[in-house]
Amino acid sequence: MFEGFNQKFVRTAIQRSSENAVDRRRFLRAAGYTGVGLAGVAGLGLGLGAGTAFAGGGDDDDSGPSDAAVLNFALNLEYLEAEFYLRAVTGEGLSDSQIDGAGTLGEVTGGYKVDFESSLAEQYAIEIANDELAHVEFLRSALGDAKVARPAINLQEAFTAAAQAAGVIGKGETFDPFADENSFLLGAFIFEDVGVTAYKGASPLVANKTFLEAAAGILAVEAYHAGLVRTVLLAKGLEDPAGKISDARDSLDGGDDLDQGIVDGDGNANIVPTDVNGIAYSRTPGQVLNIVYLNPASVTEGGFFPDGVNGEVNTSDDNA
Repeated sequence: MFEGFNQKFVRTAIQRSSENAVDRRRFLRAAGYTGVGLAGVAGLGLGLGAGTAFAGGGDDDDSGPSDAAVLNFALNLEYLEAEFYLRAVTGEGLSDSQIDGAGTLGEVTGGYKVDFESSLAEQYAIEIANDELAHVEFLRSALGDAKVARPAINLQEAFTAAAQAAGVIGKGETFDPFADENSFLLGAFIFEDVGVTAYKGASPLVANKTFLEAAAGILAVEAYHAGLVRTVLLAKGLEDPAGKISDARDSLDGGDDLDQGIVDGDGNANIVPTDVNGIAYSRTPGQVLNIVYLNPASVTEGGFFPDGVNGEVNTSDDNA
């Protein structure tokens, strides 16, 4: 469904920059363009801060990370979500043709088909899985040869570590998000709100309207997903573990309160987490990596990405 939009997106992206001078030339060749003048980087951004570690050299270093570098950061996150949901609904992850690219190709640990107790929850999961797969395919197509490979992903021990840190389970216990429907929903809750705040962080810094349209479109889908997961969790009476997960995310991403549980202080529904102005929160890539690395310190690996993410934007913020 993205085919027509992809062509416009790639043409615009080619006129900007890729991850570095070498990738920029490869990007041009992959799309069949030659002799195209490349404009300076305005930057998709996602609130770029300490989440950026620069690779390459030349004049790219002066202009900061390229649009492709930031899109690749998003692609890493989409790999994680796609692998989680696809394995939950089909028992299998992405195919070999959907994971290659620049950087180190990693394996996925854990994940199997969930035995859903309700057909409605299974339908929700299938729909989200298809959306996340489409995001992966779209970003890979848009990036062309500049796309990064799927990094190593841990869907086993990382969930246990996250659940223990949140106090959802005790020391020595394990948490398996694929064991049953409720566990799956809590596992999904760990990711969904993070994706919304990551894409939201892009909006003030997107100069190119084509990139803004793409980021806004994916943000909208992630927000639908997050609202759906929060609604089902509340209907199932899982506000306590969901609240603990929310607090754990807040403990990782710095001093600001960027997270909310699925009920407010009075115990009323809080399906849409917003500030006092009714606006969704933003996170920088560094803050997002704090959460998926499960570490408040400035690191380049850990948690759900045991060997780190591929691409320039790979370092979490220092919130320790």
